[in-house]
Amino acid sequence: MGLTHPAPLVDFFVIGVQKGGTTALDAYLRESGAVQMARRKEVHFFDDETADWSRPCLDPLHSQFTWDASQPRGESTPIYSYWPGALERLRRYNPRARLVLLLRQPAYRAYSHWRMETERGAETLAFEDAVGPKGSERMRAAPGGVHRVHSYVERGLYAPQLRRVFALFPRDQVLVLRTDDLWEQPAPVVSRVLRFVGGVAGAEAERRYIVPAYPREAPRAPPAQADMLLRLTRRFEADIRQAAELAGLSLDDWLDPAYREPMPR
Repeated sequence: MGLTHPAPLVDFFVIGVQKGGTTALDAYLRESGAVQMARRKEVHFFDDETADWSRPCLDPLHSQFTWDASQPRGESTPIYSYWPGALERLRRYNPRARLVLLLRQPAYRAYSHWRMETERGAETLAFEDAVGPKGSERMRAAPGGVHRVHSYVERGLYAPQLRRVFALFPRDQVLVLRTDDLWEQPAPVVSRVLRFVGGVAGAEAERRYIVPAYPREAPRAPPAQADMLLRLTRRFEADIRQAAELAGLSLDDWLDPAYREPMPR
């Protein structure tokens, strides 16, 4: 059943991935003045399991925007690429929506995700345990095998997410980017996103680290160990190669033992 809605609609969505630079991209897009972003990042509309999706109320999404402006409207909720049903609901809402997906080296993404949950106080396992057998057991016990908090490995399996996106939306409506490129050269990447979503580029984005805002209730997590990241990367190798082919991106550097993220400090 399709959604009933007034026109116009939200034009574009940054759908993933969590800890993939979506906070930085959202901030850059807001600063550009070329598009209208939702009043808050992460509206979490299409992953809301309390909504009646046979007759959904659009107020939680549409109230985030001013509808008398002519700029393209967009919002960023990076769980959409991972959460079951979210993209299907988004397609029913607006099959012409443009989607932006940032891919980060998955072992580093997993560590950043674990670090965030640890510093929020939502995680007590050490990183090696959280991505190891204990973590796998915890995921198997989760309803449907998906988890909003502890999906450190699962959210870094990009090939299944890309296949799902491309099965639902034409490829010319999906822009897949490397997080590395956003960190290294934000200005051309942001300009590319703006052209893709129909905005007119304004001031160039300045290279800097934009810190996600979340309360820290626990001590800061320890730094990632290089050997642990390398072992985890080997687990992701097959998926990285598949994701590269699906997205049409070169991701070989992610598999290099000497790889280090180009995140600005």
